[in-house]
Amino acid sequence: MTNDSSTHLGSLNHGATFHAASQHLRTVRDLVRFAVSRFTEANLTYGHGCETALDEAVYLVCHRLALPLDQAGTFLDARLLPAEIDQVLPLLQRRVLERRPAAYLTHEAWIGAYRFYIDERAIVPRSYIGHWLPSDLSPWIPEPDRIDAALELCTGSGCLAIILAHVLPEACIDAVDLSPAALAVARRNVADYDMAARIRLLEGDLFAPLTDDARYDLIVSNPPYVTERAMAALPEEYRHEPRLALAGGEDGLDLVRRILARAAHFLAPQGLLVMEVGHARESVEAAFPMTPFTWLEIDGADDAVFVLRREELQQIGDSA
Repeated sequence: MTNDSSTHLGSLNHGATFHAASQHLRTVRDLVRFAVSRFTEANLTYGHGCETALDEAVYLVCHRLALPLDQAGTFLDARLLPAEIDQVLPLLQRRVLERRPAAYLTHEAWIGAYRFYIDERAIVPRSYIGHWLPSDLSPWIPEPDRIDAALELCTGSGCLAIILAHVLPEACIDAVDLSPAALAVARRNVADYDMAARIRLLEGDLFAPLTDDARYDLIVSNPPYVTERAMAALPEEYRHEPRLALAGGEDGLDLVRRILARAAHFLAPQGLLVMEVGHARESVEAAFPMTPFTWLEIDGADDAVFVLRREELQQIGDSA
C-alpha cells in the first residue's frame, strides 16, 4: 500500500471515529476525554499556546462552546445539546487531520492577558518578552511613563508592539517586519486595540525603513532564530508557520548578528535593547565572547532573553 493510500485510509478511519462519537458523547468532560485520546493517538505536537494534549483539548472545546477557559472545571459535567457536540467535533477532527496549530484553527492567540487575531500569514504569537513586559521592569525600565519612543523589529502579528503600547503609556511605537502579509495581520490587531495613533507599522528589512536620525529609548525583538538543522526537523505543526518568521540561518544567529551590529546607532543615550533568542544563550555568548550580556529570568528560563545597554552595544559595532 502506498503512503498516499495509507494516509487516505487513516483519514477515513478518523472520520468514522468522529462520526460515531457524536452519537455517544454527552458532556464537556466526554468531549475533552475524546479529544485527548484522539490527539494522543495522532501524536500531535504542541507549543503554540498549549503544552499538552489535555490543555489543548480543554482550550478547543471551551473555545467552540464559548465557555470561559479559566472556569472550565465548572462546566465539565454539563450536558450538551447534540448541536453543540456537532459544533465541536469538526474542530477537533481538523486538528488531527490537518495538524495545524490550534491558534490557526480558532484565529486567536494569547500572551498573558492579551488576545490577538492570528492566521497563517504570521507566526503564532509566543514570547518570553511578552510575559516580561507587563511585570516590574526595574532596574531596566524604572519609569515606563518616561519612555518616548520604542522600536520593535520582526513584529509579525504586532503582538509585542501592542503590549509595549500598553506598558509604556507615553511612547510612540515603530514596528517593522519584512513580510507584507504579516503586517496585514498586525494592522488588524492594532485596529482591534485602537492603537493606530501610537503604533506605526513599517515594511522592510530590520532597520532599513527607518530614517538615519531615528532614535529610540527601547528596542525589542523576537527575531527568527531557528537553526538550519532544526528547521529540517520541524514537526508538521510548525511547518504551517511562515518559514521567514522562523529560519535564522545555519546557526540561528543571522538576524541576531545584524541587529547587534546596528542597534546602538538607533538607541538614544541610556537606551536599551531587549532580544529573544530561543534557548540559545550558549551559542550567543560563544559568538560574542566580549559582550556583557545580561540574561533575564522569565518563566523559569534564563537562556532566552538578553538585555544590553547602548554603551555595551557600541563595542560590537560593524564587526558583528
